[in-house]
Amino acid sequence: MTSMPHIHTVGLIGFGQFGKLIARHLSPHVPLVICDPALPPDAISGPNQRSGDLATAAGCPLVILAVPVHTIGSVCSEIRTYLQPGAIVADVGSVKLEPVQIMQSRLPDHVDLVGTHPLFGPQSARAGLAGHKIALCNIRGRSHLPLAAFLRTVLGLQVILTTAEQHDIEAATVQGLTHLIARTLSDMGPLPARMTTASFDRLVEAVQMVQGDPPAVFAAIAEANPFAAKVREDFLRKAGAVVGALDAELP
Repeated sequence: MTSMPHIHTVGLIGFGQFGKLIARHLSPHVPLVICDPALPPDAISGPNQRSGDLATAAGCPLVILAVPVHTIGSVCSEIRTYLQPGAIVADVGSVKLEPVQIMQSRLPDHVDLVGTHPLFGPQSARAGLAGHKIALCNIRGRSHLPLAAFLRTVLGLQVILTTAEQHDIEAATVQGLTHLIARTLSDMGPLPARMTTASFDRLVEAVQMVQGDPPAVFAAIAEANPFAAKVREDFLRKAGAVVGALDAELP
């Protein structure tokens, strides 16, 4: 694995939509051991990919937790005894404070911890990863530096080094409002498709990008992020003020 020569195998825990995206882009560079109890072993058969049990996947030098945020705690408790000294554990959750706190408290001190949030998904990255952004939060150790180098130089990602708190503050607006507006528009469908403007087409594109996300993703963005509720309240209050001002101007 370029930039990280000691990473001879990656353990990927979770093989949902995002787990499959990770596997597609990592397997050309390093063998993957994939564990997902919800899937039969023969469901994992891509090049440089093989199915493995939890102990085997968690025993790899790099372990990626591609699981819903609300399951991070139980997964960490299950893998802690299998983690090898010097290994790296990284999550890919869309919120960071909660997973970071859980990993710090439940995973042994002999492993490095990195919080990541790929700021893209299967829809937005369907043409490739190059140019997309990923947030990286150093939690324990120094492994975030070679990991950032790999993501930047090999996968072509824009790496944003940040803290878990700063990530969640910004994501509360960036993701929280995007998903709120997209979900609302989706519920108003079918949306017009004939007489549209360029700006409306962008809104429809945003709806299409997120409408296929599992419910757990929206729940994490809206509920697990401690700053999301205030952003929603501010948005709805200001939207109400705009409508109120418009009503006041009408004869």
